[in-house]
Amino acid sequence: MTSTEAVMCLQLGLIYGVVAIGIYLTFRIIDFPDLTCDGSFVLGAAMSAVLIKYGYNPYFALVCSVGAGSLAGTLTGILHTSFKITNLLSGILVAYMLYSINLDVMGGLPNIALIKNVTIFTNINPLVMLFVICGLVCAAISYLLSTDFGLALQSIGQNKRMAMNGGIRIEHMTIIGLTLSNGLIGLGGGLFCQHEGFSDITQGLGTVIVGLAGVMIGEKLLPFRSPIMVILSCLFGSIIYRLVIACALHAEWLGLQTKDLNLITGIMIVCVMLIPMKRKIL
Repeated sequence: MTSTEAVMCLQLGLIYGVVAIGIYLTFRIIDFPDLTCDGSFVLGAAMSAVLIKYGYNPYFALVCSVGAGSLAGTLTGILHTSFKITNLLSGILVAYMLYSINLDVMGGLPNIALIKNVTIFTNINPLVMLFVICGLVCAAISYLLSTDFGLALQSIGQNKRMAMNGGIRIEHMTIIGLTLSNGLIGLGGGLFCQHEGFSDITQGLGTVIVGLAGVMIGEKLLPFRSPIMVILSCLFGSIIYRLVIACALHAEWLGLQTKDLNLITGIMIVCVMLIPMKRKIL
């Protein structure tokens, strides 16, 4: 693997690290197995692509990606809390409906290219920009989890009955957790679109698996409990995942090809899950 490929892996690892943080909020913080992310990732990418194509500021497009992803998460939360649809099914339904919505957002086109359009990466080193954005995201989420609101959010994932007895509105907190999570995933989609220069209707497939891989790898390698270290572990795990995948695909003695990506990912996740985890306090 060349240095250029390693830098590309690092950049993609940071982008999907933001997605991993979003998935961590649902799967670990509020204990909600949310599958909306496959659709909200594409929605974020589609919003950025369309707005940039129409000449809007790429930073504004990125904000709209966050907003669109947040709305998708809110819808999942409402289906679960107000209509009493199970958590898995509510996420699947929203992701399923988002396929049509994403096509509508993209004007019926399966993909949109941003070949000569200005993005947030046009006049700056992409790695520097991604480090800045990921740093801001990590600081914001770690601070949020350290506040009383963040502790209340975590309590519904630890023990809903105890949280309810403490006066916490479980339904409201669940919706807020899903909104925050999918907002970050929408941000990841917008970053990916502007970084790669295109948006495609199928690019969200497997987002939940890639995000979970980053979360689990990070938890095994950095088993700390402090909010900042937990969030950083998601980024670190996502980067390691990208590097391992790239090394596996470039190892000629393994004889693996791009088509084997899903197989490698699945095997890696199984191996990571078999590693015993010892949590540390920091």
